[in-house]
Amino acid sequence: MNLKLYNYFRSSASYRVRIALALKGLEYDYMPVSLLKNEQFAESYAAVSASRLVPLLQDGDALITQSLAIIEYLDETHPEPPLLPGNALARARIRALAFDIACEIHPINNLRVLRYLVRDLKFSEDDKNRWYRHWVETGLETVERQLAAHTATGRFCHGDTPTLADITLVPQIFNAQRMDCRLDHVPTVMRVFGECMKLDAFAKTQPSACPDAS
Repeated sequence: MNLKLYNYFRSSASYRVRIALALKGLEYDYMPVSLLKNEQFAESYAAVSASRLVPLLQDGDALITQSLAIIEYLDETHPEPPLLPGNALARARIRALAFDIACEIHPINNLRVLRYLVRDLKFSEDDKNRWYRHWVETGLETVERQLAAHTATGRFCHGDTPTLADITLVPQIFNAQRMDCRLDHVPTVMRVFGECMKLDAFAKTQPSACPDAS
């Protein structure tokens, strides 16, 4: 097996995949792609990524894009420990929590959106940051309600072992902290975050620990 992960240290989607690989105990070649330097648009990267986004996992000749698709691929090809455990209802809840972040918060706050707000729509830096904080804070409030109200919430988002939901949550909190978002209104979210960060799979793959961190 020769896994390669094309990723950027500060990309929350890339961080998700790094966590999943660590939880699975899988070794891989770390292939840095700097989004700030626009390396995702280089022809060499375009040759492997039609979308010119990160992350991208290369498994032999196979190329897999989109972080959640990559994680489910890893879960199917390396089923232990399971990242989508339980019955169909449990897996639906785990996916829903992950999608609350990956589909409702992250897409409108990623780098290319923020660049468009500033360069094309002429947002000031303050207005851009207000945009970011609004969607993160309100989005995480939705996640908080989901976690606080459900009996399946345990040490982690679902039960007492980390799942796809936790893998998606933690990188979003890192971004929220970096952008000085308010987080005191989401105590359950932050409790789960704290539990996750006690595990090496989350702590040792965080942005500051990456080879391309700067």
